[in-house]
Formats: sequence, C-alpha cells, structure tokens
Amino acid sequence: MTRISRRGLLTTGAAAGVLAASGLPLRAQAKKGGRLRAGLGGANTSDSWDARTHSDLFMIAAAQGAVFDSLTEVKADGTLTGELAESWEASADAKTWTFNLRSGVTFHNGKAFGADDVIESLQMHVAEGAKSAAKPIVEAITEMKKLGDLQVQFTLNSGNADFPYLLSDYHILIYPAGQIEEAIANGIGTGLYQVQSFEPGVRMVATRYADHYKGDSAGHFDEIEYIAINDNTARMNALMTGQVDAINRIDFKTEALLKANPMVRIQEVTGNQQYTFPMLTNNAPFNDVNVRKALKYGINRQEMVDKILLGHGRVGNDSPIGPANQYFADDMEQLAYDPDKAKFYLKEAGLDSIDLDLSASNAAFEGAVDAAQLFQASAKAGGVNINVVQEPADGYWSNVWLKKDFCACYWSGRATEDWMFSTAYEAGVPWNDSQWDEGDSARFQELLLTARAELDSAKRREQYAEMQMILRDEGGVIIPMFANYVQAVSNKVANPETVGNLWQMDNARMAERWWMA
Repeated sequence: MTRISRRGLLTTGAAAGVLAASGLPLRAQAKKGGRLRAGLGGANTSDSWDARTHSDLFMIAAAQGAVFDSLTEVKADGTLTGELAESWEASADAKTWTFNLRSGVTFHNGKAFGADDVIESLQMHVAEGAKSAAKPIVEAITEMKKLGDLQVQFTLNSGNADFPYLLSDYHILIYPAGQIEEAIANGIGTGLYQVQSFEPGVRMVATRYADHYKGDSAGHFDEIEYIAINDNTARMNALMTGQVDAINRIDFKTEALLKANPMVRIQEVTGNQQYTFPMLTNNAPFNDVNVRKALKYGINRQEMVDKILLGHGRVGNDSPIGPANQYFADDMEQLAYDPDKAKFYLKEAGLDSIDLDLSASNAAFEGAVDAAQLFQASAKAGGVNINVVQEPADGYWSNVWLKKDFCACYWSGRATEDWMFSTAYEAGVPWNDSQWDEGDSARFQELLLTARAELDSAKRREQYAEMQMILRDEGGVIIPMFANYVQAVSNKVANPETVGNLWQMDNARMAERWWMA
C-alpha cells in the first residue's frame, strides 16, 4: 500500500491538482457504456440514504461509491486526493484547515454545490440526538467558517495532520443545504450516478449523471444495479449463472468452484479487514480485565486462519492496526493459544470456570458461526464455557452489535491509525463496540490525543506501538484474524491493475473505477 506522509497532507498544490481534479488518471483502455450488475451482501431492510447510519458494504457502495461524494477520496493506491475539495492547506500546527471547493458541481436536482452544503452536511453529525459514527470526527471541529462560496475553513480543538483523510469517511457525505431531508428520502447527491429506484434491503438502480465534473475519467457504466444477496451461496450462484457481474465476500469453502469457471476471476487484496469478537467491558464479567485475558488466551488464532480463512489472511493480535497501516507494530509479541494461562487468569478473577453467551451470524463475516464454534471448542480447555447463540442475519447490526455483551463483528480498518482508534476505541464514541471507558483505559486515551497532534513520525510510531500493546493486553476486543478481501468478478467486467484495499470492492468504488471489458 502506498502511503502519503503526514506532512505531505498539510498542503495540496496546483501540480497535484491536475491529477486530483478528477480523482483518477485517464485510462485509454476504459470503455464507456454497459450495465454493471453486482450481487452484494451487507444489505438490510432498514437501509436508507442517511450516511450517518451506514455500516456495511451495500450502502457504502451505493452511497459514497456511486450517488454521493465526500470532500476527499482515498485512491486505490492508498494516497489521498480531492473529490469535492479541489485543494487544501493547513496552519503550521495543523489546527486550522482551509479547503478550496470544486466549482461547476451540481446536485442531481440541479442545485449548485458550495460551502453552505459542506457546513450543513457536517453539522448533521453533531446535531442533537444524532447517532453518527462520524460524530467524533466532526466534534473535533470547534468552528466551521464560510470564507467564500467555494472556500471553507475548519478550526480543530487540537492539531491533526490526518484531518483530510478523515473527511473521506463514508459517513461524511455532502448533501444539498436546506434540502437534506429530501436528499435523504430520494438519494440526491453529486455522485457519478443518479438514483432511479431504491428498495431498502432489495436493490438499487442508478444511471450515469450527464456532464459530471469527473468527466470521462470515471463512472464508465451507463447504469448500475446493486442487488442485495446476503446469502453467500446465493451470491456465488448468481455470479456463476450470469445473473450478476460481480460479488463481494466469497465463501472460501466454495472458492474452487469459482476458480474452475473460465468466465470468472478472483480478486484477492490484502488490507486491514479484521474479524473480531467485541466484549462490552462496562458489563460484568467483561469489566474484569482478567476475564478478558482468559478469553484472549482461550482462542486458537492460527486455527481460525487455517479453517475459516483457509489461509486467506493472517493471525491478529487484538489491535485493529493492520499490515496496511503505516505504524503497524509487526514486531509486537504475538498472543498465543494457552489454556493454562486462560485458567490462571480465571483464577485471578476468582473463578474456576465461567459460562458465557457469544452471539454470531454470518452477517458479521463469512464463517462467523463456525468461528464462534471453534472459539467454543478451544476455550473449553481453559475453563471458559461458551454458548454460541446463532442470531438472524437481518437486523444483526441494529439488534445485536453494540447491544449484546459478546458478539461477532468485522471491521474494514481505516487508512490511518488515528482514524481507526478515534472511530472505535476513543472513550464515548458511538462505535466503541467494547465500551472501553476512560477509567479503564486512561493511558490509551492520553496517548490517543498526544499522537494525533504529534508531527514527529518517530515519536508517533512509539506512541502507536504502545497503544497497540495496551489493546493487546487489556482491551475489550478479540481480533483473532486479519482477512484478505476476496471477491469475484465476471470476465465481462474490467478493472485497473491496482484495486483498493480500504473497503471491499475497490474501496466500494467499483461503479466509479471499473468498466465493461
């Protein structure tokens, strides 16, 4: 993964703007026209165009990947470019950021895009009663100032040289000011594709928006159709029979069947996707670090990589910072399966054994139920008796995750360490799925703020290494494995040589980046 330096983010100049103007270089080989049909998991009947609620691939691909835009975009090679922002610059302490917005952009209802749209769209995330995973990003902005119709200035509560990266978050989409409710109801954005129909949890159809500001360099299809297929077998069959052109999250157990089909190819990308088991540490018994440690030593990580991922990944070490991150602590001692240590930590908690419910569904990740059962079998030797509760796939993210004390989950990871930590581990943020609070993680929370403002890369590496160690030893999330993104595409569809590893399906931007062969 190509990385951009933090100092390189502080300013984007005119030279970079030539490439950034479209977000992608022109591809002579890309053909225009045709219809992309994708069978995607991660859909729910509660889905909407309100990006604050998005948590899985279907809506991320439909919204940020097709219908809406953000201020910035992470390219397939991991570097950052402007999307609705043309350029930006920061003060020396990285506390004040000025963004120059792209001119000539219109929403799908004809409204011109400008600074008011940016400010009102960001204010959505901190509105009273708002439940947004991007709330911690926007809360860090102490002032949003309109300097002109196409210029916005943000003042932060502390320096953050990663700030432009954060504005590429898939929750932070830009809606038309004064028309946000209408835009959420009807899917009105500035993206490459305009919504024609949308049935939550069923399908979305959109057509190429004429005279889009990205021109001919992106959005090569005339039409896209995203079909919700949450069942992995049904997704594979839809691709094999030609009903769809691409699918996400293939079942590794049936990968050989796909490989045997000459009309299909497998895409495998190494990124930061992680399969996890979060514990709500504000509830007993998970509020006891010794119980958490017993579970950390009671899971056989290599067995999961071998049997669940079938080798398509690597063991995790209970830190969400992965191999595609700049400050990944790959030299940190690996937690190993050790039932005797699990027993020891149970005794430290005053227990000889413990009975726990673990909620799981393959909606969390392919093989989640099997992984939970492997956890059940390995933990038993250490005195941990796990009852696997199979949960319904539909509604899993609204009814189980963040609500049940112990469950299966997955994260795509984030492009920067601070982005990942501030999204899921900062005390009080909406998606802190272990509810690890300040009282239990004071040193971690202190380092989070210090590292965020640190401009010395060597010092920042030391700080992030310590944070990863704290999570490994004390945190409330078990991360047994990092999983490669493995998806399948018909030979009727072509894609660039480099495929994004931030999210599934080329950073969920297949509609923007791919074309008919």
